[in-house]
Amino acid sequence: MLFYTGRRSPYPYSTRWLDEFNDPGLAQKLYSGSFPLVDVTVIPDDEIMGHRSMAALTLLQKHIYRRDLADLLDNLAILLMTERMTVQQLVSLINYLVQVGETSDAEAFVRELAQRVPQHENELMTIAQQLEQKGIEKGIQLGEQRGIEKGEREATFKIARTMLQNGLDRNTVMKMTGLTEDDLAQIRH
Repeated sequence: MLFYTGRRSPYPYSTRWLDEFNDPGLAQKLYSGSFPLVDVTVIPDDEIMGHRSMAALTLLQKHIYRRDLADLLDNLAILLMTERMTVQQLVSLINYLVQVGETSDAEAFVRELAQRVPQHENELMTIAQQLEQKGIEKGIQLGEQRGIEKGEREATFKIARTMLQNGLDRNTVMKMTGLTEDDLAQIRH
């Protein structure tokens, strides 16, 4: 559905969307039939291994949602050793693995790949080190956040204790602090 808000009124163009193409006949042919499909999920790995410059990416795309990509290491290492791949292609491939993949330890995967593919070891180790650094930073951030949350919770308990000691009823204390009945029970002990 098209909602027209143009300057000319009424709508001055055809309402047949194919007429908007320079070659409506070609557009009809392209957009009214079935689209070509390459379903990598059903292509055997052995066949993918023969795809030359696209083999590594295709293999990775086929298996990207596996929890454990360790089974993929052997074939991927073979492809990286035998196929000509630029550094940018390699970096793109690994970035895809890290960003989309569901592997539990991308850093370990990249380090293992670096050991198996000596000609790309420097680039892969650089990526692994960057992943390690991001993990460290995330851990520090998480630790700081948990420390803040713990400190905030302790402060809330202290305030609630003071409120109760000053005679405020439990329902008012729970409402004002967000603590539960179980939380207030901890204050007594």
